[in-house]
Amino acid sequence: MHCFQLSYPSMRFRFRSRPQRRRPASAGFSLVEMLVVVAIVGLLIGLVGTGAIRQLQNSRVNAAEAQIAQLRSALDIFLIETGRYPSEQEGLIALVENNNQIPGWNGPYLRDGNLPADPWGGAYIYVLDQGQVRIRTLGADLRPGGTGVDADVEG
Repeated sequence: MHCFQLSYPSMRFRFRSRPQRRRPASAGFSLVEMLVVVAIVGLLIGLVGTGAIRQLQNSRVNAAEAQIAQLRSALDIFLIETGRYPSEQEGLIALVENNNQIPGWNGPYLRDGNLPADPWGGAYIYVLDQGQVRIRTLGADLRPGGTGVDADVEG
């Protein structure tokens, strides 16, 4: 046992040092502690994960709406330069490819010269009905109709 002495003019103190207690190298977490941590992590993933997935689906719908607006703008420029919209047979590909068949074509009308796929990997559907243009995508389920994120996005 070690003794330390401090001397002051009027007092004398003795302090005994305690031996330091060390955890044995094999000491770890108990099963209960591990289960508590796993339960907390599971709850966090459950709460945050569902919100993140919902936000991802909503952002895909927003991206589809933005791409449809971009396609409509490109179609308007195509109309100004050629005097008409592409036929349904020509489709949206006429915005990026001409093959010298469309008089007045001065494209490509889309950035990078590529026709984008919708956010779910499908193709945009182009309909020309009595001079009115409609562009739509089938949504997450890739089938007509649907609700929520499965609903068709049209512009």
